[in-house]
Amino acid sequence: MKILLIFGTRPEAIKLFPVARALAETPGVDPLICVTAQHRGLLDQVLAIAGLTPDVDLDLMEPGQTLDRLTARLLTGLGEAMDRLKPDRVIVQGDTATAMTGALAAYYRRIPVAHVEAGLRSGNIYHPWPEEVNRRIVAPIADLHFAPTATAAEALARENITAGVHVTGNTVIDALQWTSARIAADPALATGLDPIAARFAGKKIVLVTTHRRENFGDGMANIANAIARIAAHDDVAVLFPMHPNPNVGAVMDAILGDRPNVARIDPLDYPHFIRALGLCHLALSDSGGVQEEAPALGKPVLVMRDTTERPEGIAAGTARLVGADADRIVSEVFTLINDKAAYAAMARAHNPFGDGQAASRIARVIAGG
Repeated sequence: MKILLIFGTRPEAIKLFPVARALAETPGVDPLICVTAQHRGLLDQVLAIAGLTPDVDLDLMEPGQTLDRLTARLLTGLGEAMDRLKPDRVIVQGDTATAMTGALAAYYRRIPVAHVEAGLRSGNIYHPWPEEVNRRIVAPIADLHFAPTATAAEALARENITAGVHVTGNTVIDALQWTSARIAADPALATGLDPIAARFAGKKIVLVTTHRRENFGDGMANIANAIARIAAHDDVAVLFPMHPNPNVGAVMDAILGDRPNVARIDPLDYPHFIRALGLCHLALSDSGGVQEEAPALGKPVLVMRDTTERPEGIAAGTARLVGADADRIVSEVFTLINDKAAYAAMARAHNPFGDGQAASRIARVIAGG
């Protein structure tokens, strides 16, 4: 059975490489990999650490590419790849343009689709944008829905999708545990942060990641101003791996400049990012994956969005919505820095996103189908 895994961004690669490895160990299954390279450099980092070589690399990104142009090129490129490879099933992950067009191209060819991380919903088609609509498009096409939590499965049921739904846990926990074990066995995989760890020794480190389109413009400026105010305190430092999108970098350059308590660095490969989570006191992020990864390491997450498709973290107490309001961000950060009880309540909360066995559960279902 030929199974084509399609992904193009770093988060997709992180969440699908455990599935690819599990399928490779499954008798009768031949996993193939097609990458679109929505995130070229960031994607390649994950492929390298996971030891994966794509069977097809479409390399479709262009500077300043619009969503409609990207979508059209993805749809035709993925369709051509499917015509060549003739897979028995396609697997897509999450909510990217790659996932949406991969599912659509497969549907046009009557190839069954499995959706990893199915059922996430924010309830607002513009937050996150365009991800909320992307994942809603995948849902009625897929015949296998690997929901990371019972809450995600319930969201699918509200859309009358109950057949083929399997609650598996989130594969990001598989990826985190596998990579953490690699780092433990070979610490050299993540020594690139040694100078920053030494520079910020004795300080409470706030790990910042931001890239969401809905925060571009005023939201990104508010986030930059909040970072500046946080870093003005001598006992606090900000570690900020910068997303390559110029809508992030230009704003941060203009507002933050060169501040001694802010380390704005290039994007981190996955082992170094896991080490950064280990070094930090808390995470300040608009990323979906960080909401899942940080609690697995006992780190509170302040989510710079107004909605989240991961309400399990809010309910469990591992994450808190703070939006892109500078005053709110600063207030919530210093509550966690100064209030030990408030910090402990979030840091010790149960991580609701999985046990590290999601990929093996997915592989068993795929092989049985």
